[in-house]
Amino acid sequence: MQLLTIGWPEILLVALLFLLLFGAKKIPELMRGLGKGVKSFKDGMNGVNDLDEPNEKKEQEKQTKE
Repeated sequence: MQLLTIGWPEILLVALLFLLLFGAKKIPELMRGLGKGVKSFKDGMNGVNDLDEPNEKKEQEKQTKE
């Protein structure tokens, strides 16, 4: 299945198209925004885990009281 592999020529072509479409001055700004978005997503996922923990602690406290 050599059909779906991505090599260096394809990566360079995508990078060149990206550079032509957005320009050299916009790329750092776009990457910075992408990084902030990923960080925000990770923080949000950690927040979901933090919300689950207090409920588990309350259930454990109820079981110990009984």
